[in-house]
Amino acid sequence: MQDLTKTVKLRLYTTAEQSAMFRQMSDKYRQACNFVSQYIFDNNFELNSAKLNKVLYREVRFKFALKSQLAQSAFRTATARYKTTQTQLAQKPYRYRDEGGEYQRINRTLEWLLKPVLFRRPQCDLVRNRDYSFVDNGTTLSINTLDKRAKVKFAGDFWEQYLDGSWNLGTAKLLNLKGIWYLHISATKKFEEFDKEKVQHVVGIDRGLRFLAVTYDERGKTLFTRGKQILRKRHSFLKVRQQLQAKGTKSAKRALQRISGRENRWMSDVNHCLSKTLVKKYGTNTLFVLEDLTGISFEETNLNRGKKANNDLRSWAFYQLEQFLAYKSHENCSEVLKVSAKYTSQRCPKCGSINKNNRHHHTHEYICQCGYRSNDDRIGAMNIQLLGTLWISGEERPHFEKITACE
Repeated sequence: MQDLTKTVKLRLYTTAEQSAMFRQMSDKYRQACNFVSQYIFDNNFELNSAKLNKVLYREVRFKFALKSQLAQSAFRTATARYKTTQTQLAQKPYRYRDEGGEYQRINRTLEWLLKPVLFRRPQCDLVRNRDYSFVDNGTTLSINTLDKRAKVKFAGDFWEQYLDGSWNLGTAKLLNLKGIWYLHISATKKFEEFDKEKVQHVVGIDRGLRFLAVTYDERGKTLFTRGKQILRKRHSFLKVRQQLQAKGTKSAKRALQRISGRENRWMSDVNHCLSKTLVKKYGTNTLFVLEDLTGISFEETNLNRGKKANNDLRSWAFYQLEQFLAYKSHENCSEVLKVSAKYTSQRCPKCGSINKNNRHHHTHEYICQCGYRSNDDRIGAMNIQLLGTLWISGEERPHFEKITACE
């Protein structure tokens, strides 16, 4: 069995008094997290919440008037944020061009930070059955504040399924968005683990801009999900933002604030629908194979593209689609495999030769000297699917290598 973790979002219906109590608590908690973050920054980034608790517990409790459990949670929140930052820095090394014009990279660590991690949004991490609990047969939330407990009604999509006893509810995050209070609860459930021996479908997925996803399965069937309309809508969002930023007036800034997050929510919905469609189409025991895009710089691989195209690539939500597909697959006893992206768009699926000149970007075709010809995105999906098949057959790290003749 394997654990699957999801975040359940509940909207809280608060009174004016309850909102004031939540605002006070979340702001004090934010200040405490910033205090702990400054200490971590000043003391060589020792990311150990137990040691932080030993050194700062009394000061945090009395300086910010936090209750015991909230003080403990502040240490874990600050530590977790630095660990996340540490991972993000490792995934994005510093790149520069040397005198020969070649790209070089230097791995980044927390020492690259010029200032401590800052917690800007008022928020609060709550521990179940201590800081929050469900009462009245699961219809009401009882949330502890700095003064007293507040009982609030809530609304959440499909909430009843998380109370059937199979889900384990963990730490929750209390936050405010545009005047509305929400509680985001971590929910964990055990699912049957993916078994190679039971695989029924191996699906290669090539992600891109012209097509959001091109899939190729073991039956030779290809599915194209168009992305041009979505790309045009993103360009319209960008144009509106640029116009408002150029004005710089107070009304323009208010308009920017109103539309903040709108594009991200829309793009998240697109990725949710696409991942849900793929999982539903292929059913259980499916292996979805994706290129591993970690550490890939689009500036390096797309030097001949325009500024607009490079911006589209950098801002595209490739990773989000991967995340959504992964957790939906786990719910369906399936799996997502990431394979090396090297040569997947240059290799001929028929003869196996690798030649980057065979791919014609302007016509979106791949034409091999052996006579094989197809859409270039479909070629990528076919090669990715083959790597997934090799993994099923026992190869731990399937990849393609370019063989050159010996002199």
